[in-house]
Amino acid sequence: MSFVAGNPIDTANRRYIAATMNAPFLERDEEFALARRWREEGDAESMHRLIESYSRFVVRIASGFRGYGLPLGDLIQEGNIGLLEAAARFDPEREVRFSTYASWWVIARIQEYILRNASIVRIGTTATQKSLFFNLRRLRARLTDKPDGMMTDDDRRSIAKQLGVPLAAVERMESHLSRPDQSLNATVGDGDAEQLQDFLTDPGPTPEDIVIDSHDGHTRSGWIRDALEMLTPRERQIIVRRFLVEDPSTLAELGAVFGVSKERVRQIEARALTKLREIVSEAVDDPGLLFQN
Repeated sequence: MSFVAGNPIDTANRRYIAATMNAPFLERDEEFALARRWREEGDAESMHRLIESYSRFVVRIASGFRGYGLPLGDLIQEGNIGLLEAAARFDPEREVRFSTYASWWVIARIQEYILRNASIVRIGTTATQKSLFFNLRRLRARLTDKPDGMMTDDDRRSIAKQLGVPLAAVERMESHLSRPDQSLNATVGDGDAEQLQDFLTDPGPTPEDIVIDSHDGHTRSGWIRDALEMLTPRERQIIVRRFLVEDPSTLAELGAVFGVSKERVRQIEARALTKLREIVSEAVDDPGLLFQN
């Protein structure tokens, strides 16, 4: 482990690691006795001794994850949280050494921390993605001997087969790990006139489109409102309940309301729609505009 001389954080890390190396080892019987006292009596001192004894265990595991670019001190801290979780759940009656049981909790906690902080893009949301994230570097280093570390298509297919994932998943993860996060505010080329975000395409409507749609919507609403006033009360109610509400009525439902057959309602509806088109045609050149979304 290398540290930068004079860095307060590295100095603190170095002192902590040295302290963990001086912590006494526990024999199997002593370890189980401490775990039982904590589990059965809530003896905090017993738990403290159990945690202290295995702090070096956390440091060793955390050191194995230094290649992901996160501070070792943070990895150790997360590992210690996993160690505390393991101690809280450990059952000595199963006759399993605490180190064996705790390793899963420590590794899981560190890996979750790496996945949350290695990139601003959320990755590793499934068990398959997590496995790919933490195994791709190791397998890539084993397979390729090129100076730039780039893999061939055969290398990628080999990894996909070993991990049981689609080839496309390997390609996506390789691309993500090969390119660091970049701010959208980063400038392009010389000078600072344009940023990366200036080149992103917005699939949404432009402000001009929004204004035009709003204006046209108000206009069509006015046409409909004026045209409905020219219908009979029954025609108006049928048109409104068939076309102008969120939960439109069926012909049969309206037939029950007016005491007629659904075929009669259909005829009244058709006649009312014809009236509406004739009324609107007097106001606009294209009556079809009335029925645009």
